[in-house]
Amino acid sequence: MDTHEDFLGRIRYPGYHDRIMSAEKAAEFIKPEMTLGVSGFTIAGYPKAVAGELAKRARNGEKLELTVYSGASLGEEFDGELARAGALKARMPYQTNKDLRNSINAGKISYHDVPLGQMPVWVKNNFLKHIDVAIIEAAAIDENGNIIPTTSVGTSNIYAEYADKIIIEVNTYVPRCIEGIHDVYSPERPPHTQPIPITKVSDRVGTTYIKCDPAKVVAVVESNIPDNGRTVSPVDDEFRSMANNLIGFLHSEVEHGRLCNPLPPLQAGVGSVSNAVLQGLAESDFEHLTVYSEVLQNSIFDLIDAGKVDFASGTSLTISWDKRDEFFENFEKYRDKMILRPQEISNHPEVIRRLGVIAINTVIEADIYGNTNSSYIDGCRLMNGVGGSGDYCENAGLSIFITKSTAKDGTLSCIVPQVSHVDHTIHEIHALITEQGVADLRGLDPVERANLIIDKCAHPKFRKALHEYLDNAESTCKYKENPVDMQAALNFEKAM
Repeated sequence: MDTHEDFLGRIRYPGYHDRIMSAEKAAEFIKPEMTLGVSGFTIAGYPKAVAGELAKRARNGEKLELTVYSGASLGEEFDGELARAGALKARMPYQTNKDLRNSINAGKISYHDVPLGQMPVWVKNNFLKHIDVAIIEAAAIDENGNIIPTTSVGTSNIYAEYADKIIIEVNTYVPRCIEGIHDVYSPERPPHTQPIPITKVSDRVGTTYIKCDPAKVVAVVESNIPDNGRTVSPVDDEFRSMANNLIGFLHSEVEHGRLCNPLPPLQAGVGSVSNAVLQGLAESDFEHLTVYSEVLQNSIFDLIDAGKVDFASGTSLTISWDKRDEFFENFEKYRDKMILRPQEISNHPEVIRRLGVIAINTVIEADIYGNTNSSYIDGCRLMNGVGGSGDYCENAGLSIFITKSTAKDGTLSCIVPQVSHVDHTIHEIHALITEQGVADLRGLDPVERANLIIDKCAHPKFRKALHEYLDNAESTCKYKENPVDMQAALNFEKAM
């Protein structure tokens, strides 16, 4: 079928036919200093065509100074183009684009980090700027003018609800058969909030579309640009060791009666480390796995192919570009084994806690006491953002953080005396895993935790220095060193 004919056939609501226009024309609805709510989550399901026109305007000298809210990171065609063109004033809640990151770290673009599960709640509660225009990528538009999402839901449903105007990009690259995999639901605001009726991963509680007020829709734009997802790193020996350590730890939990078998649902952060570690489960003896996560990436579908995963729930399909076409060609074999929800639900504490999710998230560094840093290099240079790891680790049945023990070709230790920035404290981590081993931190005091992390997770060449730091920290503790100070502290507590 001709691409344009396919595009027209996907617009099943006749009332939008007179609003079909070019991306350039649609971009005219966006004025300087506006706030945009944009579909997309971890480089999946983001608008591409209108962003390109906005970048052209900025390169031609127009001072746009746009504030952009999304679900999570957007692709090169949006975050990269607009950052290089100088079109952005502020961005939240998460990003992974190099040029956007550089602009943020240079102070050219304001950035506010917020756990991804909180983003839709903040919008609903009017904590942030009012959204002028929502730009939502769609696979189709139904007979009532509602939006059928593409490869993510993210916060699209909330942006469509709260924006003054809506621009819909209908993307014909995404196959029509994607319709039906979404489950769009949002709780009412307090005091009208009701329990979320999800008791198993495959439960459906909402609609297969994003509700859309036709009166808000000002433009429908044709697009056929694919998601520009990154490739994932090949599995190396360190990744295999991390996977083996994770599997061994899960086996131990089952043997000691702390986990059931089949396991509770799995969650894993996005990226090469998580992808590689999950791939290791394909070679394990765990069966009938389920996934309740944000991102469904390559490894999840490899596990479905291997007969290991029965069902997966997420908010985005983050497939690497080199696997994208193959995935769509074989889409029918996956469609009854997955569901895409809004991130308000995929990251909701109530559901995560009820299901007893096993949360597996990556960090840049961890300190010997168990605090972790997942967002800032040297405490000041943003890498990506906190993402959804906080939503999961704070509410998980089992909270696991993973990292390689070293970085920069082994010259830097990822296990440090104190992290340079704290995203997750010792209260939110049950176990730390590197290629060196597993540190089960539950029930340990600070010194016990520190010794275990050094011995089990740090690279051997850094252990001596870390133990020396710990010994020095213990010996110079002023309360241990000076009984007078201890008594002064006790007197202060009594006075309070």
